[in-house]
Amino acid sequence: MPNILIVDDEEKLRALLSRIISLEGYKVTDTATIHNARRILESQNIDILLCDVKLPDGNGVDFTREIKEKHPGIEVILLTAYGNIPDGIQAIKNGAFDYIVKGDDNDKLIPLLSRASEKAGLQKRITNLERQLGNQFSFEKIVGTSPALQNAIQLARKVAPTEAAVLLTGETGTGKEVFAQAIHYNSLHQNQAFVALNCSAFSKDLLESELFGHKAGAFTGAIKDKKGLVEEANGGTLFLDEIGEMPVELQPKLLRLLENGTYIRVGDTKEQKATLRIIAASNRDLQQDITQGHFRSDLYYRIAVFSIELPSLRERVKDIPLLAQHFLQIYTAKTNKNIRSISKEAIDALKQNEWKGNVRELKNVIERAVIMEDGDTLHLDSLPFEIQQSKGEHNLPAFHLSTIEQSHIRKMLHYTNGNKAEAARLMDIGLATLYRKIEEYGIK
Repeated sequence: MPNILIVDDEEKLRALLSRIISLEGYKVTDTATIHNARRILESQNIDILLCDVKLPDGNGVDFTREIKEKHPGIEVILLTAYGNIPDGIQAIKNGAFDYIVKGDDNDKLIPLLSRASEKAGLQKRITNLERQLGNQFSFEKIVGTSPALQNAIQLARKVAPTEAAVLLTGETGTGKEVFAQAIHYNSLHQNQAFVALNCSAFSKDLLESELFGHKAGAFTGAIKDKKGLVEEANGGTLFLDEIGEMPVELQPKLLRLLENGTYIRVGDTKEQKATLRIIAASNRDLQQDITQGHFRSDLYYRIAVFSIELPSLRERVKDIPLLAQHFLQIYTAKTNKNIRSISKEAIDALKQNEWKGNVRELKNVIERAVIMEDGDTLHLDSLPFEIQQSKGEHNLPAFHLSTIEQSHIRKMLHYTNGNKAEAARLMDIGLATLYRKIEEYGIK
């Protein structure tokens, strides 16, 4: 049950309220002054404050504002001997849950406490979820100990608490969105929205609408007003992935948002305002794009206030065993398998691979290998054929390539319950190629 603090200088009334509320199962603490209430709030876990308006050392209406600033999760119910409308209005404005008159509203008190405790409990759950989310995206969750990665993490830690725009560069699959989330959840905006957009996924017109929103009738199919992601991210962080793919014609509108915090929805004439942090990412050489006229230099200098280059997996080979084990734990849990380790031969093969797709490619390889493996150790022959080759032909099982391929396809189809599109994704091949292989091998 919630913990309740009663603050009232009338000793008899305080004792009566304590008795009534305790009989309902609540844990009650009481005091006569705001001074003592502050001390109790700092030392105990209080959920609901039941507070008189007029106290020897202060006013309960003003005290409500102080409480909501310092302890936003506490619900405040104010008691007054003589209710008046201005005090009641101000109490609600200051964040009070309710404002009731002593004596007249006694029968309302217990139901009111019940509703307040429900709200306080909900707020606690939300706070716990936010804390868990912050822990999930903390810098400590980024796997790897190599100097190149640790240097990038150190830079990200330094910029996270600031308001500076950040540009993350590096090859595809190096974890730019992971870094963007860690920066956001370690910033002053951690309790606000984190919104991500891949600029390469939309045409110019659709990208503008996704970013800034549109008014009804702005174009064919725009039957109602739509919020843009800038508005969704207002107060928080907007992550623009592959910003180098943004059409040149749209770049001045993003520049306007960065420079003065204003934008205009598609089809509208009214200027909107937004305060948000931009984190951008690109696997392109934006300096070269500027030279070739594909990217505006003024926009570049606005988004690259603080640049961080993320290392490729080839630059952090010592992290491959750690990452592989990390992904192994994730996918064994998802598949309910009991694969506890990775063989030395498999690790050696993983370390010798080129990893053009970086961490994302390694993640996909481990997912497929977990599906293929039937034992309690992930072996070399569960890895894709091309990675087995990197370990040398003498280590390969004595099977024809077609036999290995058939077995691989059958296991993938079994794992996906016959979903060919998902099987093709896991094997990193086209759907048409998969259908051709199924027909070629007579797989049913």
